[in-house]
Amino acid sequence: MYAIIATGGKQYTVSEGDVIKVEKLGVNAGDTVTFDQVLFVNDGEAKVGDPTVAGASVTASVVEEGKDRKVIVYKYKRKTGYHKKNGHRQLFTKVKIEKINA
Repeated sequence: MYAIIATGGKQYTVSEGDVIKVEKLGVNAGDTVTFDQVLFVNDGEAKVGDPTVAGASVTASVVEEGKDRKVIVYKYKRKTGYHKKNGHRQLFTKVKIEKINA
């Protein structure tokens, strides 16, 4: 059984037991999170949402919160001496999928 959920402006394909990184949710480690935006569920037969599947949800527990690897953004224009270096570390929440309720 698997499902497609939407959170943080992105879509994730999840199964029970998966550990995924999502955009920061602002929840403490060990807490339980419920994702209500379930776009698709496959439990032997496919259920496609319009836009979401009615009555479906995905329950997950928070493993940790943190910052991802640093991404370097370097802007450069030739012949003018212009260059600018920036770094960015995206905040994330790592969750473990416990149950898919369809």
